Amino acid sequence: MQALPNLLWLRSFEASSRLGSFTAAGNELGLTQAAVSNHISALEQQLGHQLFERTTRKVDLTASGRAYLPAVRKALQDLAVSTEGLFGNRSSGSVTIRAPISEGTLIIGPALADFQQEHPGVTVRLLSAIWADTVLETGIDIEIRLGSGNWPGVRSESLGSEFIVPVCHPALAKKLKKPKDLTDVARIHTLGFDDHWARYFEALGLDTPRLSTSITVDTSLAAVEWASSQGGVALLLERVASRLVSNGRLTIPFETKIPSTQTHFLLHREASGPQKPAAQTVEVWLRQLFATPE
Repeated sequence: MQALPNLLWLRSFEASSRLGSFTAAGNELGLTQAAVSNHISALEQQLGHQLFERTTRKVDLTASGRAYLPAVRKALQDLAVSTEGLFGNRSSGSVTIRAPISEGTLIIGPALADFQQEHPGVTVRLLSAIWADTVLETGIDIEIRLGSGNWPGVRSESLGSEFIVPVCHPALAKKLKKPKDLTDVARIHTLGFDDHWARYFEALGLDTPRLSTSITVDTSLAAVEWASSQGGVALLLERVASRLVSNGRLTIPFETKIPSTQTHFLLHREASGPQKPAAQTVEVWLRQLFATPE
């Protein structure tokens, strides 16, 4: 294995790139400006590339620095998450949640401000996942997944039933006078929910139209953005749709809804020990958040 740069040098590099100053980085890390500068110089010497352009008031990343930063930042974050998962978090008020990217963005994220007002001592770290993993990673205090509830090595707790409803831009909804009009507009399909449109048309008593006017995306978040730009009609979980309707981005053109074959689950490792109090507080809040569509 090739020699890796000193961890202190990498921390100084990441902090300096984020704060734009060796002095500010030193203040954050408990080091002097000179120590940070020496760390960066040693790192540049080992790599054989200049990472910063120095000026009298600030430092800016070079092209090499910008290319290197994402890898360094991810490595430091992964190390922090693994250390916390294996050896515990010294900050008992810090809780890491991982959730599907759409739910994290459209359900959990918008509600976090209210949660933190009620629980100022709890710091939440929200990570996104596009596809469900088969293993619950270390370093994750709470995980929410959408699926059938059958994953090896974990205990799953259902967070309630889900229903599917159509959504579109309000301007497009004005053109949809009756459910049959859905056969004449672009339909947005989300990977992993391939049977939703067929089941929805069956619930309407209509034949499923050809797919010539269909659009396919890989997340519900992408479906929301496409529908919001008047690109077509999407089928979403009702709890997600209701939030978007309340802020005026989308509307539900027809009241017919169908049960979802997948629901949200709260996951725990089968052999996990007792949770820290902050994680228990967050779990109670998540159960309430997912209890009923808003």
